Amino acid sequence: MGNKKTPPSMDQWIQEAKHDPDGQQVGMFLVHNGVVRETPKAKVRGGEQTDRQVTGMHFSYDEEKVADALSEVRKMPGIYYARAWLNSGDLDVGDDIMYVLVGGDIRPHVIDALQSLVGKIKGECVTETEVLSP
Repeated sequence: MGNKKTPPSMDQWIQEAKHDPDGQQVGMFLVHNGVVRETPKAKVRGGEQTDRQVTGMHFSYDEEKVADALSEVRKMPGIYYARAWLNSGDLDVGDDIMYVLVGGDIRPHVIDALQSLVGKIKGECVTETEVLSP
């Protein structure tokens, strides 16, 4: 569809995170990779019965809001690293929507931070419109 960005390498991101000044405090990393799926959100989340399928997505985001969300999550207990990459433009099924990496001291802290950050990004920072088949 066009205007898509090239996704980052998670191996590279993790290596960079390990060399971050706070990298020695991190005991685990979690990665979220959101992908454009064929099944409409209304069917997956709301149980709507439909035979229509997603053929693409129009996706954009507010950079300042994403930066604020990252800053907020870095203040959570035990969180020492957070980074996000978001795509933009017209995406196809299977394209990466976003990558989010969170690093922290222990599993419960990192799980909570990842859940919080992805929820905030999806709920407050992005605009996504599914393109459905006729």
